[in-house]
Amino acid sequence: MLKVVLDTNVLVSALWTPAGNASTIINLVLTDRIIPCFDQRILNEYRAVLSRPRLAFPPGQADELLSEITDWGLSVIADIHPRSVTMTDESDRKFYDTAKFCEAYLITGNARHYPKDPLVINPARFLDIFTKKAANSKKQI
Repeated sequence: MLKVVLDTNVLVSALWTPAGNASTIINLVLTDRIIPCFDQRILNEYRAVLSRPRLAFPPGQADELLSEITDWGLSVIADIHPRSVTMTDESDRKFYDTAKFCEAYLITGNARHYPKDPLVINPARFLDIFTKKAANSKKQI
């Protein structure tokens, strides 16, 4: 099963656009088809961002999503990736560290914030990869 690390912007996008790619990825988490990986730093950011009043999510919606991620996901204590890896935004390092630690895809709408790495992809690219892997696994049966 594929492991993923979800940048916070993917969660925001999923809540804002129920028919979008980010929402499809959340549905893959909820149906136990991919495993979200996270550490406490990531959960703290999810909570802080999703509770911002200006985002105006319906009461309980963000909490329910976070509960699902923690219930279905893999909680880790990720190694800190060497500082020699240049990050455009150091606050995003936690996502990169966790993805590298878990050997997971880092799904983000802001790939430019991360080092060039084949594991750092946008939601549309991830869904393409997922679909191809699912099709290949059905062919092998």
